[in-house]
Amino acid sequence: MTTPGSTTAASGSPAQLLASADRLLSATTISTTGVWPRAAALLLRHALEEALRSYWQRVRPQLARVPTHAQVLCLESYAGTETARRWSSVWSNLSQACHYHGYELSPVPAELRDWREEVAAVISLLPS
Repeated sequence: MTTPGSTTAASGSPAQLLASADRLLSATTISTTGVWPRAAALLLRHALEEALRSYWQRVRPQLARVPTHAQVLCLESYAGTETARRWSSVWSNLSQACHYHGYELSPVPAELRDWREEVAAVISLLPS
């Protein structure tokens, strides 16, 4: 699992990861009951992280190799305060949803769909 300080690259492009999350959100089965919400959140978070890594590859390649936390700290200077805030906010929500806590409910489909839309919006805000 990726943390704000790690540099693990997700497999697949942000678009592929979003499509995979969409499939989970639209076609839950008995075999995915209980796991699909966190799996969808993880795919969305990976899409966001991969988009950030790709952004740095285009804009400032040396930043693509530093920990994600450092990338996010630099994001405000390059992409603007609002983009950096939105990236951090949705990443934080998805990270919380990815972790199992016995005392918390899994995210509900409406919440996941909202996060999916926010991830897509933030990805589109990362200028080339």
